[in-house]
Amino acid sequence: MYILFEGIDTAGKSTQIERIALRHPEAILTHEPGGTPFGQRAREILLGGEIRSPRAELLLFLADRAEHYDTVIAPNRDGLVISDRGFLSGIGYAMASGDTTLEELIALNQYALRGDWPDEIIFLQTDFPALRSRMAAKETDGIEERGLVYLMEVQQHMLDALNLLDIPFLVVDATKKPEAVFASISSYLGL
Repeated sequence: MYILFEGIDTAGKSTQIERIALRHPEAILTHEPGGTPFGQRAREILLGGEIRSPRAELLLFLADRAEHYDTVIAPNRDGLVISDRGFLSGIGYAMASGDTTLEELIALNQYALRGDWPDEIIFLQTDFPALRSRMAAKETDGIEERGLVYLMEVQQHMLDALNLLDIPFLVVDATKKPEAVFASISSYLGL
């Protein structure tokens, strides 16, 4: 089973994945970008703010996604694979930064994933006050420096895409305490 955890920065994806991993140590935990050696180099470029072209940024994310799928997701599909971010983030950030359509982005990501969408998507949704508070407590990367309004726009684009796709999903209020968020997720997934 391939489960994708999505949400904007500071929504709590990593915290919830760590909780599931404690219950399921056999799970393959991965992330995008950076879940492969190529992805680690791509992540440095993407988060370092070196790329100025939104199209170049999109294509680098897609290259990482294709490599990640072929080397991590596909070979482990028979087990439990949990990814911190994936194609939905790619769509949200590209929509907020670029000049491409949602339909084009879905097609490009479908190509990168060989048409093999996740079995489940867990979407951690936050609000502006929680985002502001959490971002104030951390050092920002090149993408986060685009601002809170940008990140909230990314979140909305992600939700729009999620509602168009035929993939089972759960939207969780990430402003709640981590224990309550985890209870909702584990109940939904039956893990």
